Amino acid sequence: MRPLPPPASASPTPPPSAAPTLDIQGLRLTLPGTARPVLDGVDLTVGPGETVALVGESGSGKSLTSRGALGLLPAGATVEGTVLVEGRDVLTMDADRLRALRAGTVAMIFQDPRAALNPLRRIGDFLTEGVRSAGTLDESGARDRAVELLEAVGLDATALRKYPSQVSGGMLQRVVIAAALMGDPALLLADEPTTALDVTTQAEVIALLARLRASFRTGLLFVTHDLDLAAAISDRVYVMYAGRIAETGPADVLFERPRHPYTAALLASTPRLTTPGGRLSAIPGQPPDLRTPLTGCAFAARCPLATGICRETAPEPLTVPGRPEHLAACHHSDRPAEKGAVVDA
Repeated sequence: MRPLPPPASASPTPPPSAAPTLDIQGLRLTLPGTARPVLDGVDLTVGPGETVALVGESGSGKSLTSRGALGLLPAGATVEGTVLVEGRDVLTMDADRLRALRAGTVAMIFQDPRAALNPLRRIGDFLTEGVRSAGTLDESGARDRAVELLEAVGLDATALRKYPSQVSGGMLQRVVIAAALMGDPALLLADEPTTALDVTTQAEVIALLARLRASFRTGLLFVTHDLDLAAAISDRVYVMYAGRIAETGPADVLFERPRHPYTAALLASTPRLTTPGGRLSAIPGQPPDLRTPLTGCAFAARCPLATGICRETAPEPLTVPGRPEHLAACHHSDRPAEKGAVVDA
């Protein structure tokens, strides 16, 4: 078992890799009773040691996409495409291989920590049961590792004997993060992992995840609504809307010069300390209903730049001129989207 890395002053951007830790291609998921796919041809990669942010409104498909890497997709769903973790297709794994994958290779930090823990079991049992059942560590070694990780997230050994009801929500979130790191995962899926934490603890947790990535080349898929946080911690960003990837590119480039009107609208609706008391911009309308067939661009009904072709033909991801790593699924991606180009609701 690897020791926890010491604090680092910076997390260097990882070098590109020919073999992504996570490689999702053409993921399409349809649920019974819906008129269109919940996930519609999602392509997404996370390299070793890379932090990738997945952002978008609630209901856009972010959490469902991340759960696909663990094979945690809804029963009865029709699934197409591939989800490769270290070259192995999760969608074709049997129960035993999925169990082994979840015990070591991939770990997830869920948004609601209380839903992740059994209220009738002590925190120590929750932390150590995975590595003990997998045979990675014996009881003594598992306890030592649990204490090491608890201290890394700002807790101590006394938490091991407590029940979930005896600690705060913020402390439980730290416990869940420690649990995710117990098996030294190659891929860490973080679904809004800092929602329940105060600003100081949030910074400590983000620093811990950054050290893990830099020292062990752990791939991190970070699902968040916080665009500023995504810009600060990620190497690349995927912007998701209505089950589709609207835009993707390097974090600094995408947030500075967005090419999809939806990305620009999200940035314009983010509160800023530089304009206290000002009226927030809002994206007009509502996301498309799953019970209604979708024709053309999913964002067309809410987009100030929409034209006839937007309402008739779904756009393919197009490379932004001069930046091959920056793609936008917009018929007008050849012109920069203005971050303030949003109609007030």
